[in-house]
Amino acid sequence: MKVAIIAANGGAFDAYKVFNIATAAAAADGEVEIFFTFEGLNLIHKEAYKQLPMPEGTEHFQEGFEKANVPSIPELVEMANDLGVKFVACQMTMDVMGLTKEDFVDGIEVGGAATFLNYAKDADITLTF
Repeated sequence: MKVAIIAANGGAFDAYKVFNIATAAAAADGEVEIFFTFEGLNLIHKEAYKQLPMPEGTEHFQEGFEKANVPSIPELVEMANDLGVKFVACQMTMDVMGLTKEDFVDGIEVGGAATFLNYAKDADITLTF
């Protein structure tokens, strides 16, 4: 199974969706690539991913995540990395935002939309969050 995910939003709920699907697919021996663009870059930014915002009015979910022993976003990023999920940061967005590869977690690649499209063109599943 080949899974292509676009992460374009940068909140905590978005991160849980992206990394839950990515780690589940990778754990099932799927090939997974996530293309992080615009606010989605927050999900792999060394500082931002430690404090992603919850949507207004849903702060109570954080306690639920903790009670259910749901891993933190940094833990999920590490799990995805360990499972072989490929992280691609959007070069154009990085340029627009003045970011460099060093601003992100280890193990990412930098590429453009064409790089992702080349991967996604024959994916079995394509998702956007």
